[in-house]
Amino acid sequence: MELIFIRHGEGEHTLNIPKSLHISDPALTDEGINQAKLLRTQLPLSKDDILVISPLRRTLQTAHYWTEGIMCRKLVNPLVSPRIFPQFPEARTLPCDELLDRQKISDEFPNIQIEEDLHEELWAKGINLLPQPEFNHLAKEFLDWCRQQESQNLYIISHDGTITSYRQFITGDKLTREDFPKETGWFNIKF
Repeated sequence: MELIFIRHGEGEHTLNIPKSLHISDPALTDEGINQAKLLRTQLPLSKDDILVISPLRRTLQTAHYWTEGIMCRKLVNPLVSPRIFPQFPEARTLPCDELLDRQKISDEFPNIQIEEDLHEELWAKGINLLPQPEFNHLAKEFLDWCRQQESQNLYIISHDGTITSYRQFITGDKLTREDFPKETGWFNIKF
């Protein structure tokens, strides 16, 4: 099995930083939509693939545009929601990184399954500000779940800080913000 972390396409929240980081529920830009559609040729999907998606509009839209016409399994999970990297004590969640309500996800993205088998607090706050030991515990549980899936490829559509946090956890390498993937950039690991 191959695990592939993919950063979402360009979002509205990245166009006028730092002001744009205060946009609530930002969508993909036209460029972000094009980037997501380009994934169809860069990383072609099959019906046997699984996508795990962060519960934010820009990641859900990336999945939507990438998977058009492919009936693969799509699952929303807050264990791949935004995460500040590196962590620092005075951090706070910005409006652009607040999780969508499960009902809104269900209404607007009806072809995407919602992972309900998690603590309610994860659906409320995600993993953005979790202390490192707590994140490590949940990351191990999530990766164990990934290993149990019967799929050739498991794709995780997430965010730069989250992907870098998981990469650091998996590889044991010390990473920095310089290691962030670009929009629709990816990192793979074989299990």
